[in-house]
Amino acid sequence: MIKRLFFTAAMMLAAVSATAGTITNGAWSPSGCDAEPVVPVIDPSSVETYNQSVKAINDWQQKANAYNGCLIKEANADNALIANSANDEQTRLRAAIEKIQAETTAAKAKLDKK
Repeated sequence: MIKRLFFTAAMMLAAVSATAGTITNGAWSPSGCDAEPVVPVIDPSSVETYNQSVKAINDWQQKANAYNGCLIKEANADNALIANSANDEQTRLRAAIEKIQAETTAAKAKLDKK
């Protein structure tokens, strides 16, 4: 019972601290990350525009790495929440099955004594 209470408390904490992604048309996407940064285009028309392009690429790489880290963290949190919730539900259902089987066995034994 204490284990179940601990698990429930941990799940509630995880649910509050983690932002769940969304599934639309079978595709998961994070909902707690900023928008995915747009890949810059290299402009080779001059040295100045090329250098500006390289600066934009460097900036994009930093933003892309941050976005990727956020995406991974949120996906892992969602995966853990789903797995833990499914395991908890299976445990609850298994307990209900075992309880009804025990009650049925006890009722049958009582009736057999009559």
